[in-house]
Amino acid sequence: MRPPPPAEPRGRTITLILALFLGSFGAHRFYTGYTTVGLLQLVTAGGCGIWWAVDVTLLLTGRYRDAWGRELV
Repeated sequence: MRPPPPAEPRGRTITLILALFLGSFGAHRFYTGYTTVGLLQLVTAGGCGIWWAVDVTLLLTGRYRDAWGRELV
């Protein structure tokens, strides 16, 4: 069972900073509620960098959403 969403949507800038500096550890995924995917990124070093690059691209283009389907603010 997924926990309820946080009251406020997660911030795009904070998520991008986490992805750029700690993305290979999945920090941005944990921050946006994707704990299982975050663990997978942690174990695989961001999918050998490919998964990390896709996430950063999605963040820069505004297409990344949190685990509850909300846009980042």
